[in-house]
This record gives sequence, structure tokens and C-alpha cells, in this order.
Amino acid sequence: MDKNMDYMFQAGFLGTRAPFFMDFVTLIVALLPIIVFASISLARKKHYKLHALTQNIIFVAAVIVLAYFELGVRVGGGFDAFMQGSSVSHTYASIVLGIHIVIALVMLFYWITTILNANIKFSKGLIPGRSSRAHKLLATKTFMAILLTSLSGIWVYLLLFVY
Repeated sequence: MDKNMDYMFQAGFLGTRAPFFMDFVTLIVALLPIIVFASISLARKKHYKLHALTQNIIFVAAVIVLAYFELGVRVGGGFDAFMQGSSVSHTYASIVLGIHIVIALVMLFYWITTILNANIKFSKGLIPGRSSRAHKLLATKTFMAILLTSLSGIWVYLLLFVY
């Protein structure tokens, strides 16, 4: 392991068996629905440009955090390495992880679609406007997927590092 990455695997700050990077990512994942909702609130207050800007920033930041997480998992030995020390059955944890991954992939698809469509429609002046209803529907699905990804991610964290 690269010495520059040692900090990632130091004890975390949430008081569990998790390494630092898992605590950091889990905290971001737990806060993500709140942060996204705050940005949605900007649109409800008709601050559309600020809403668009914050949504794009949140999305890019989330992708960077996801890459950081994936790096940590790969370097740290993967799922089986993080399962060590858990009293939860491997099968149960694997099923929960599988559910989380499916939810996260759906969320990522929705979020990418929402961001790309919104950026195109916003630049063409279609939102706010005649495309707003379709945008709100897709954005609602995206937000629900973000919320479910957050909850299932916390569930996986608890199974791996608390129980």
C-alpha cells in the first residue's frame, strides 16, 4: 500500500471498527439527501440558477466521493476484508450489499439522466417552463433513489462495522 494512502486506513472517527475513509464516505452518504433537499428548496423558492449550480456541484462532489470510496475498498481488500470482525453472516451481508448496489446503480442512472436533461433544458430555456413537470417527476425519482441509497449504504456500514 502506498504510504500516501495510510491515513485512509487509520481508525475512523465514528467509534466503530471502520477505517477513516469508510467513516468519511458514510458521513457524506448520510448527509447527501439533506444537501440535495436543500438544493431542491432553492428551486422551490424560484432560485433556479442557484439550484442548477448546486445540483451540478453536488453531483460532481458525489462522484468524487464515490471514486474515493471505490479506491479505498479496492486497496483495503474488498468486501471480504471488511467483513472480518462482523458478527453478521456473510450471506446476509452479501444480500444487503447486493440490494444496496442495485439501488445505487439505479440512483446513478436517474441522477445522470436528471442532470444531463436539466442542463440541456435549462440552457434552452425549457426549465423553468414547459418541461418543468417532466423534470420534477424525474427529479423526485432521483431524490427517492438518493434517499434509498443513503439508507441502504448506512445499513451496509452498520452490518460491516457495528454488528
